[in-house]
Amino acid sequence: MAEEIPVEVIADILSRLPVTSLLRFRSISKSWRSLIDSKHFMKLHLNNSLTNPNPNLTNLILRHNTDLYRADFPSIGAAVNLNHPLMCYSNRINILGSCHGLLCICNVADDIAFWNPSLRKHRLLPYLPTRRTPEPENTIFAARVYGFGFDPFAADYKLVRISYFVNLHDRTFDSQVRLYSSRTNAWKALPSMPYALCCARTMGVFVHHALHWVVTRKLQPDQPDLIIAFDLSLESFSEMPLPETGYGDGDDDGEFEIEVALFEGCLCMIVNYHSTRVDVWVMKEYGLKESWCKLFSLMESPDLRSLKCLRPLGYSVDGVKILLEHNRKKLCWYDLRSKQVSHVRIPGMPNLNEGMICVGSLVPPSLPVENCRRQRKLGCENARKTRDDFLSQGFKLTL
Repeated sequence: MAEEIPVEVIADILSRLPVTSLLRFRSISKSWRSLIDSKHFMKLHLNNSLTNPNPNLTNLILRHNTDLYRADFPSIGAAVNLNHPLMCYSNRINILGSCHGLLCICNVADDIAFWNPSLRKHRLLPYLPTRRTPEPENTIFAARVYGFGFDPFAADYKLVRISYFVNLHDRTFDSQVRLYSSRTNAWKALPSMPYALCCARTMGVFVHHALHWVVTRKLQPDQPDLIIAFDLSLESFSEMPLPETGYGDGDDDGEFEIEVALFEGCLCMIVNYHSTRVDVWVMKEYGLKESWCKLFSLMESPDLRSLKCLRPLGYSVDGVKILLEHNRKKLCWYDLRSKQVSHVRIPGMPNLNEGMICVGSLVPPSLPVENCRRQRKLGCENARKTRDDFLSQGFKLTL
């Protein structure tokens, strides 16, 4: 009977299942294994995950110090510890970005890996040192931010690193921009970014084949915050349009800071009025100023104290509640109808540093097939040398 079902129908049915089930079904027959392993099926499964939100295909990734966890979303059951591939050296692990089921993670030794936790496969990136002592006098290394995303025109996963330097004497700034391409397995230098970073969060937000950060034009207190976009195809920066009428509803709004986030596939702007009120805006049509829409506002309350940092993650199944990450310490549901907040306690999760939504996918973290054999040996050797150097320095310091 199964042989009478067209392959296209079988593929459509299987593409709606979670990765864990698909990995088991590979052992049913050679034809199913060939189908599930094919590039066409991988794209079909990914497209279903991105365009037709399905609780069975969505995960909540949680970070606490050196550990990463996964929980179902939006049901949020018990958290499962993920055996990530990087050594931590008794320090924390950082998530630099998420795209198409791949996580980009980094440790204190600057080992960086593209990792698919559903497939339990990863690949290390070539080591890239940071110029921490620039030439100009009185200039210091101030910050370093990343952004991870996909260039659909080149079919290439790219990682952007911006190293930011500030001159303490004249309050000028400079940046060092580097871009990694998965297709070439190499870093390259790009022109400096003509903006000053506002480093509230270190992860660039990937929306519509572009990465987004909050910046200012000058290092002055009265400079307004801006949102810039780095187009991964054009490899250039541009400014995003902000709401025409301003962010507040009254004359008492005062000063504020903004952050960016990804929410339900849209660019999201969080406006924080000195921790007393937070407004959450969503750009429903990318790049269109008129499409900015205020999703909700939250005031400080006994249930939600100190609104230092608030970030929406996703809707509940019925679309009535929004899961929020609060001050990078806890999760809570905000009911859009009742305006009530309820805290989320996840079994198996001790504490929280960060949370993000990540689809389950069959996307491999490897290079394109034509580059795999040529680059694998070189990449492994570079990663091993970096880790060995770091360990030897650590042992010398300890001794």
